[in-house]
Amino acid sequence: MARKGSLSAVVSGARRWAVGIGGALVIALGAVGLQAPLAAQAAVPDRFGFAFMNNPTPPGGMVLDTAHQWGSWKTAFPAAWATVDQIAVGRYIVHFPQIGPAFGPPLGIVHVTAVNPGPVWCQAALWQAVPPNEDVYVQCYRAGGAPVNSTFTVLFTESTGAPVPAGGDYGYVFARPNGAIVTQYNSTGAANLVSAGPVGLWKVGLPGLGLATPAGNIQVTAVDPQQPVRCKVVAWSPGAGGQTIEVGCFSAAGAPIATSWTLTYQRERSVFGALAPPKSFGYTFPTTAAAPPSPINFNSQGGANTITPAGLGLTFVQFPLIGLLQNHVQVTAFGNDPNFCQLNTLWGTGGGTAAVRDVACYDNTGAAATTRSFLSYTSRQ
Repeated sequence: MARKGSLSAVVSGARRWAVGIGGALVIALGAVGLQAPLAAQAAVPDRFGFAFMNNPTPPGGMVLDTAHQWGSWKTAFPAAWATVDQIAVGRYIVHFPQIGPAFGPPLGIVHVTAVNPGPVWCQAALWQAVPPNEDVYVQCYRAGGAPVNSTFTVLFTESTGAPVPAGGDYGYVFARPNGAIVTQYNSTGAANLVSAGPVGLWKVGLPGLGLATPAGNIQVTAVDPQQPVRCKVVAWSPGAGGQTIEVGCFSAAGAPIATSWTLTYQRERSVFGALAPPKSFGYTFPTTAAAPPSPINFNSQGGANTITPAGLGLTFVQFPLIGLLQNHVQVTAFGNDPNFCQLNTLWGTGGGTAAVRDVACYDNTGAAATTRSFLSYTSRQ
């Protein structure tokens, strides 16, 4: 296993595990044709929405927590708010108003994070334009795979063209089980690449993004309308030519599984791709050190993010100077096992600080487990 406390070990240890159990993953992936989409074309982001679904059994058409939702519709429709309908146990439709284009194939990407005091994960089932809205279907499961009612955070965003204003790095991918890319974005204009390896493992190439050493943040979400699955970052290999990230997905039983998924990479830009606004955002990737290196522990206003162990599987994170409403949090687990991470309650906002108490991580049985995670925070401001 990787030596604890070493960042290079953190980002490469899972890759050695993958090679060990996957039959030379890099070689296997190299034998698969890389899938690339057409080049992208307009501003960043074209449209977006984020929300906190704050009632596990919401009445039909409930307006979501207005302190923790925002979207690109607000410019033209300031009185509009995202709403939700529950359609089954643990299954919801979030309606982002006025940002759905004409009917067509799914565009953009979605991320979801469970917010629950118990071992629960939430995944995207699908998203689609239902003009004038963008509807995002979310399904939540308890450890073991039974559907469960839960609160959660949800983000939808779509980008094309060059970043406006320029600065930072940003890219995303929505990929099918065979590695085919449904939609993608890369702020350099390059085409992202995905190749499928052994079952439940994929290799993602993000040309031109990031630095040759670990910098930025990664979020991954499973996309499956039919079965409980969860996905995470298995390995991260920064390079001079861009980022190489390995995604792993697991069934409720903890076995590698083929499914669709989304991935977002951000460096000095918000998790939904915009910049200035928002001027207040941050991210971190806690290691065993109290203060990770600044390239992976970023605060857009220069504040010193703090990471404090809060018990087995629990991490308390504070983002000073950027705690402004409306705001949003996403979490993704990292490692070479089926462990998963979530939020155990809604984060706090006060005195200019956003306080995430806590990131909570679990093993496949639902027992609290020490697990590293990527945490991304953003305000709309």
